[in-house]
Amino acid sequence: MTVPLTRTLYRTTARAAGGRTGSVLSDDGRLDVRLAPPRKKTPGTTNPEQLFAAGFAACFTSALAEVAAEFGADASAARVACEVRLGTTDTPAGYGLAVDLTVSLAGWRAADLLPLLHRADAVCPYSQAVRGNIELALRAVDDTAADA
Repeated sequence: MTVPLTRTLYRTTARAAGGRTGSVLSDDGRLDVRLAPPRKKTPGTTNPEQLFAAGFAACFTSALAEVAAEFGADASAARVACEVRLGTTDTPAGYGLAVDLTVSLAGWRAADLLPLLHRADAVCPYSQAVRGNIELALRAVDDTAADA
């Protein structure tokens, strides 16, 4: 089901040229990167999967902080790793993505953090965009160093 925006809060445009062996430039020029296919180790380049992982990790971190604040918790120090996998599928398209979000927060046990991850997943725009389209795994990791 498509959910239309009721109000636009931010708008940006990035332009790509040359596909996976080209470049991407944002409308304000702050993002200006050369691209190379994921398995090539070309110095000074990135790939679409890395850009997606960076955006998803940052967005999910913000969603987690917002959700945690609703419960009186501070998640500003959360560490979110977003692993994006590109692979083949048994679909006409032939290719697809899968995402694993692994989250830790100093002083938190995984079992206590996991409910916040599920709530953040419900409000994160990236999570909403991929829901039902790709595999998305949420993993909470113990980080009780602050307890020691």
